[in-house]
Amino acid sequence: MLTWMQDLPNFTAYGTPTYFIYLLVALLPLGIGLYFGKRFSWYEALVSFVFIFLMFDGQSYQQAFSLVAYIIYQTVIVTSYFHYRQKQNVSAIFYLAVLLSLLPIIIVKFSPAMFGHNSLLGFLGISYLTFRAAGTIIETRDGVVKDLNWWKFVRFMAFMPTITSGPIDRYRRFAKDYQQVPSREKYLDLVAKAVPYLFIGFVYEFVIDYFFGQLWYPFMVKQALLSAPHLSWWVVGVAYTYAGHLYFNFAGYSFFAVAISYLMGVQTPMNFNKPFLAKNIKEFWNRWHMTLSFWFRDYIFMRFVFMATKKKWFKNRNVLSSVAYMLNMMVMGFWHGVTWYYILYGFMHGLALVVNDWWLRYKRKHFKIKSTKWTKFVAGFITFNFVVLSFLVFCGFLDKLWFVVPGHH
Repeated sequence: MLTWMQDLPNFTAYGTPTYFIYLLVALLPLGIGLYFGKRFSWYEALVSFVFIFLMFDGQSYQQAFSLVAYIIYQTVIVTSYFHYRQKQNVSAIFYLAVLLSLLPIIIVKFSPAMFGHNSLLGFLGISYLTFRAAGTIIETRDGVVKDLNWWKFVRFMAFMPTITSGPIDRYRRFAKDYQQVPSREKYLDLVAKAVPYLFIGFVYEFVIDYFFGQLWYPFMVKQALLSAPHLSWWVVGVAYTYAGHLYFNFAGYSFFAVAISYLMGVQTPMNFNKPFLAKNIKEFWNRWHMTLSFWFRDYIFMRFVFMATKKKWFKNRNVLSSVAYMLNMMVMGFWHGVTWYYILYGFMHGLALVVNDWWLRYKRKHFKIKSTKWTKFVAGFITFNFVVLSFLVFCGFLDKLWFVVPGHH
C-alpha cells in the first residue's frame, strides 16, 4: 500500500550538495519576498512540507507517520494548556501537561532498555521537538506566552531548518521573530551572515569531518578492538578522533541550520561558540550545544534551585548548587538514552561542575593565583582533555570494547 513512499528519493537534511541546490532554489522566492518586506507564509509552509516529506520518505516512511502523529499530539496538549492557563493556574494541571508532553520521549528512550527494541513512536528529531513543546508549556505557565494557536504552534514545531537536530528554539523568541518581518537592511545583514555560515558548514561537514568521521575514527576503532577487552593506545586515538567527529559534524549541521533560518528571515540561536577553547567545564557548557545547555539550565537547574530555596531543603548554598548540578547533568545523561555510558557521561559532567565550583571557592580563599596566559593554557588543557575523556564514554565505544562478545564487533 505504501510502497510508493518507500520508492521515493530520501534527502537527509544538509546531507549532500544536491540537497542545498534544491533547497536554495526553493527558498529564492521567499528571500525575494523578504527583501521587499513580505513574508510568504503559505509558500514557506509548502516548501517546509516538501522538504520535511523528503527527509522522512523512502526507508524512513514509518517515521513520517510518527512525526505527524507526534505534532498533532503535542499541539493538542500545548494549545489545551494555553487556553486553560488563561483562566486558571493549578500546579497539578501544569505538571500533568509537562508529563504528557514528555511521555513520548520517555517511551522512546526507555524502550530499548525495557523491551530490547526501539519504539515505533521514535523518529529523527523527536528529542529536539520535545524540548520545544515542553518549553512552550513552561513559558505558558510563567505567563510570558501571550499569543498561541494551533497553526502558530505547528509552524514553530515544524520549522524545517531545525526540525531534525536543532538548534532548540523557544516559542516566544521564534514567534516574535516570525511576526516582525525584518527590514530590508536587517534582512540583507542576515543574508550576509548566512553566506559565511554556509561556507563554514561545508568545510566542517564535508571536508574536516570526512577525515575525522569516515577515515580516522573508524580506523582507530578497528585497531583498538583488536586488543579487546584490554585498553591500548589506540583507545586514545578513538577518544580524540571521536571528539573531532562529534564537533565538526554537529557544528557543521548547526551552521547550516542557522544559515537557512537566516535566509528565511528567522534568527535561530547559535549552538556552538568555540567550545574547545573553554577554560573550565562551566564555560564549556556555555559554549557547547548552547541551546540544549541553556534549556537545561533554565528549566531544570534554575527551577530546582528556586524550589529548593523556597522550601528551604538545604541550609548550605554550596550543597544546593552541587545537588542541582548533579540533577541537571544526570537528567541530561538519561535524556540521551538509558545506557550505562550515557548515564556515566552525565554523572561525570555533573561531578566536574561540582569540583569546578569547589576549586574556585578554595582557590579564592587559600591562593592568590593571578590569571596569566600560562594558567589559562593549563586550565584549557585540563578542560579539553576531560571533555575528550567524557566523549569516549559517551560514544559507547567502551561498551563494545568491554562487553560485546569477542568476534562479534
